[in-house]
Amino acid sequence: MRRPLVAGNWKMNGTRASVAELIEALRQQELPAAVEVAVFPSCLHLMQVVSGLEGKAIAVGAQDCAAENGFGALTGEESAAQLADAGCGWVLVGHSERRLLLGESDETVSRKFKAALESGMTPVLCLGETLEQRQSGQTLEVVGRQLAYVVADAGIAAFEKAVVAYEPVWAIGSGLTATPEQAQEVHAAIRAQLARESQSVAAQVRLLYGGSVKADNAAELFGMADIDGGLIGGASLKANDFGAICRAAGN
Repeated sequence: MRRPLVAGNWKMNGTRASVAELIEALRQQELPAAVEVAVFPSCLHLMQVVSGLEGKAIAVGAQDCAAENGFGALTGEESAAQLADAGCGWVLVGHSERRLLLGESDETVSRKFKAALESGMTPVLCLGETLEQRQSGQTLEVVGRQLAYVVADAGIAAFEKAVVAYEPVWAIGSGLTATPEQAQEVHAAIRAQLARESQSVAAQVRLLYGGSVKADNAAELFGMADIDGGLIGGASLKANDFGAICRAAGN
């Protein structure tokens, strides 16, 4: 039985004051014990969130890590080892905004994936297609290629300690959401692709859906057989909405 996971990606949002308010509001939320919950603040606020959520069953993750692990001359970057030392247990790798806007390649994403594992963190590998790719029928090809590179590079056993998030690029922050059936089709394909390497790994790896998930559509999405929770963007900045999505995952 895969434990549901709801992860809130705060992206490039927040001040110390607004983050303090969000922390306090999250501490007031009744979260189902059956659901694992994590939030991913900006790097500037990581220590504030780790400290502020101490004692609350909400883990803290980073939105990115350097492809190089450990320590060294890489100005402006934070390594997985540094993030783990700061109290992070999770890290997003391959988010579509980094792939598309910052030109991250499958190779770079895979290096970050492996760096996260080396540091003891759980990588959340993000996969997804653009609207143009979906409209031209390339969804499964694109997502399959992104996944295949990491499987070949890191090995299928690495996914015993990883999470995969399918986030159609056209649904992120757009108000558009894949239908539960569209999302399930891709999630089933991801699990089948992993199963060709290891059925046992495929059966236990958690697959999240990300893309305009809200309190009013979460339950239907999470009800699909291969959707094990969500990677939540805008709604994770509102404690009540995020709490409602977590409770939907618990039902």
